Amino acid sequence: MKIHTYLLLVLLLSIKVSAQDSWKIRGDKIISKWAKEVKPESVLQEYPRPHMVRKDWINLNGLWDYTVVDNLEIPENFTGKILVPFAIESALSGVQNRVSENELIWYKRTFEIPGSWKSKQILLHFGAVDWETNVYVNGIKLDTHQGGYDPFSFDITHALHEGEQEILVSVWDPTSQGTQARGKQITNPHAIWYTPVSGIWQTVWLEPVSQQAIASLKITPNIDTKQLIITAKSKTKNIKGYEVLFEAFSDAEMVASITGTLNSGSVIDINEPKLWSPGNPFLYDLKVTLKKKGKVIDQVDSYFAMRKISVGITPDGHERLFLNNEPLFQLGTLDQGWWPGGLYTAPSDEALKFDIEVTRNSGFNMIRKHVKVEPARWYYHCDKMGMLVWQDMPNGDKGADWRGPSGYDGREMQRSAQSAHQFKKEWKEIIDDFYHFPSIVMWVPFNEGWGQFDTEKIINWTMEYDTSRLVNGPSGGNFFPAGHTVDQHQYPGPGMPDLMLHAPNITEGRVLVLGEFGGLGLPVKNHLWQSDKNWGYRNYEERSVLLDNYRKLINKIPPLIKKGLAAAIYTQTTDVEGEVNGLMTYDRELIKMEQGEVKKINRILYEVE
Repeated sequence: MKIHTYLLLVLLLSIKVSAQDSWKIRGDKIISKWAKEVKPESVLQEYPRPHMVRKDWINLNGLWDYTVVDNLEIPENFTGKILVPFAIESALSGVQNRVSENELIWYKRTFEIPGSWKSKQILLHFGAVDWETNVYVNGIKLDTHQGGYDPFSFDITHALHEGEQEILVSVWDPTSQGTQARGKQITNPHAIWYTPVSGIWQTVWLEPVSQQAIASLKITPNIDTKQLIITAKSKTKNIKGYEVLFEAFSDAEMVASITGTLNSGSVIDINEPKLWSPGNPFLYDLKVTLKKKGKVIDQVDSYFAMRKISVGITPDGHERLFLNNEPLFQLGTLDQGWWPGGLYTAPSDEALKFDIEVTRNSGFNMIRKHVKVEPARWYYHCDKMGMLVWQDMPNGDKGADWRGPSGYDGREMQRSAQSAHQFKKEWKEIIDDFYHFPSIVMWVPFNEGWGQFDTEKIINWTMEYDTSRLVNGPSGGNFFPAGHTVDQHQYPGPGMPDLMLHAPNITEGRVLVLGEFGGLGLPVKNHLWQSDKNWGYRNYEERSVLLDNYRKLINKIPPLIKKGLAAAIYTQTTDVEGEVNGLMTYDRELIKMEQGEVKKINRILYEVE
């Protein structure tokens, strides 16, 4: 018996070593300390959907078989192993190869369904895949998904059989050769354009649910009426006989409950609400229970915040950004969300949270998530830490004739019908999928003319579709009389929109914001992605000189605030590839300006009277 146990342990150890030997971090570029700790058997194990939690799930991250082919046929042979969920171009994938717009990436792995799940419907979830995804289970094609930034799932129950199950996934990503949303990815990375990200780049996971179940939650707080409006959407159309119990908790004490029905809004009274803000990011817990004839069918744990974002006029006559009916100057960083080891994918949840912590500890109360969408856990951390978020739509297609901050003459581009349809589809899915997170207070549909089209229609639709948040007018230029803001970019700046002489209809009744400024660079030896062509709007050689010039920039903002400036966003959180204008180096090893000093400098902007 002991000999058998010993042999089993040796066999298991050899299998583990074999799996580890088949994967290693590729390339010779810098990586973060978290990337060095990545292990194939334990990569990104946190529950990926913190705003709707069920206890049973299986994480499918880890080593998958992969191959790259130039035809549509399911491959018989696979090239090797890839570490999911890192894009194939990344060092942490263990591959670090480029794919062309004429090639497909194929993934394969097997799994087994626990015996306790046998009576359940099984959902296969993808956090995000860039860009067009086809999924097969046991040879049965499930469906196709297009979009590189929104989570999606398939019910795979009908495709399952006894014993071991097989998943096949094919991904096509044209990067900058297509018109789809792609952010800063480009086939020839340089300057402000970065390495492509293709394929699976967020967690893949399985979840058992009942035939009828809670598919999603839509939660909208109203601090003025002290109420929460909540809708639990159903998995299937048959909702007869089902009821939903909503229970709200404050510090584990129930403060409200109500029973409602699926697919209809229920109103919960929240007496003496604790308001969420950067200084007090209070989150209520929420339990949602689906019942039929008194029997519990499904149950999810969630959370919510009581907060309000709006535009108001202060006694000086200027439109300002208000949080919870009080004016609040919003000072943020432009956050690209890129990592030297994982590109789009942070190597760990701790790493994902780290950038937000450094931003907060440096005295910023807001992050502009720039032409990228993060995993749900990033927004969850912002919710927990009280970090306001402006969320961009990742740009795609071609750029309009961008006129910059003086672009008051309404320049935009014409998209093809297919390109326009895809933009609208992906933008709606992003808003739907990230509606839950109270940290998101501003939607930004267009940036610097990239893919900007039907500007007024898109912005007005966004304002009508989500009335609980603000919507930025075109960020950086090509202005139209639409949205809650007029958003100028000025490097190094600072500056503010002043279009009254040219187009008073654009500025009148809108908040004036500085959507990008700064860009002060400091290349740091041994922490660079590339040895030369490192780029910033202004480059310095000493940390002390960088800090002095940062102070000079910030000291120019109080007079602008008195003239009506309501927000400013400094470029940027981290260095990214050839850009060296971050608060931190790309590997996050060095914070270039001492956080306490930056916080002290930034404090003056919140104290302007």
